[in-house]
Amino acid sequence: MERRKYQKLVVWQKAMTLVTDVYQAASALPGHERFGLAQQLIRAAVSTPSNIAEGAGRHSDREFARFLGIAKGSLQEVETQLLIAARLNYLSDIENLLASIDQIFAMLSKLRDKLET
Repeated sequence: MERRKYQKLVVWQKAMTLVTDVYQAASALPGHERFGLAQQLIRAAVSTPSNIAEGAGRHSDREFARFLGIAKGSLQEVETQLLIAARLNYLSDIENLLASIDQIFAMLSKLRDKLET
């Protein structure tokens, strides 16, 4: 069902998988966090592949690289919010999510470096 070039990017595919994983994790948060931490976590996760896609649709490598930087920032938000949830004892097993974040972050960094050279 791939329609655009960005959908072939492995980093975008992995970021999309992270979104579904984050949605599942957010559903385990307490109900009183539904409009707080859960919503922030989901928005940041969704922002990551969205910025990859938006950047890929731009007209220059420089603009694409800028959007990859924004995606990295969103990814760090996800990481921070997961760590907060763990500190509050809302989530106990975030290691797989953190490993995915590390992998996506490294891929974004490599792609951004490639575009900037």
